[in-house]
Amino acid sequence: MSWDGTELDVADTSDNAAFFGYGGNDRSRSAFPKARLVTLSECASRAVVGVGVGAHHDGERDLTRLTLGALEPDMLLLADAGFYSWDLLGEVTQVGAHAAWRVGGSLELPVIAPLADGSYTALVFVSRTGRVWRERLIAQARAGEGVDAERARLVRVAEYTVPDRKAQGELICVLTTVMDPLLVPAVEIVWAYKRRWEHETAFAEIKTHLRGGGVVLRSKSARMTVAEIYGLLLAHYAMRALMCAAADETEVAADRLSFLGAVRVVRRHALGGAAFPPEQRAWVYGVVLEQVAQRCLPARRHRSCPRVIKRVRHSSFPIKRAHHVSVLHTGPPTPLISPAA
Repeated sequence: MSWDGTELDVADTSDNAAFFGYGGNDRSRSAFPKARLVTLSECASRAVVGVGVGAHHDGERDLTRLTLGALEPDMLLLADAGFYSWDLLGEVTQVGAHAAWRVGGSLELPVIAPLADGSYTALVFVSRTGRVWRERLIAQARAGEGVDAERARLVRVAEYTVPDRKAQGELICVLTTVMDPLLVPAVEIVWAYKRRWEHETAFAEIKTHLRGGGVVLRSKSARMTVAEIYGLLLAHYAMRALMCAAADETEVAADRLSFLGAVRVVRRHALGGAAFPPEQRAWVYGVVLEQVAQRCLPARRHRSCPRVIKRVRHSSFPIKRAHHVSVLHTGPPTPLISPAA
């Protein structure tokens, strides 16, 4: 499972503007009000199983709490660095799920003990824990004593680089609550975190193939806009369920099937009225499954792309230039685990 957030343009009405607000910055604002979504999705099927919908100014961490009810024990939840917080980590573990989240360099992760697989145990602290208390808790943990659960939590950290994808070898740090390196080695944590990018593909399917590229949600009131968003997500879930059923019939991975091809198959049969009369529905469903299963994509090409943006925005990413091109590779990336110093 993974968390990620995105935005949708909604109709420019006074009700939507008052509820959702506009994006942009102090110098300019977006052309339309923007609804913010945080979704909980399955990485293998890309199906959205939980969602938090809010205004543009709502924080992603706040909206993630609306998806916690969809978590189940023993799930592994993936998330990017912006989602980490002490409280949110505690709420996820309280459900019984495990976390594997990327964290930024500003988070202090004192090494408690190095592990044989290259990862290490570390402590994370509740917000505003003073330096004296931090040093005391670190000393207790290194001595093998119990740690005050109200002030700190023991986690496992895997640091790695991907030198054959990025020349400068960017250091990526993933924090996880899966503590046993024999059960889940560090390299498996790294590969699991890599699957978080399936979430970006799911957003592309929802915003481009279902809604349509550049299309603004049409509802005039905030209440109906939220209903329209849920309708869009339900349509995506139905398509993904259909694709999973087709994949089971042919024993291929669901992410190898073409989402756009599946949408075209469903639209063709739905608009053609082939599902009526009702006694034909079972036969039509079988035909649809067969045709969706035939839309199998070739094996994915291994490529890496520069993190750039096409238009000027209020972000730190550089503007795309002519020299920013994707690079094709002959095989999957080779993560190099960085052992704790």
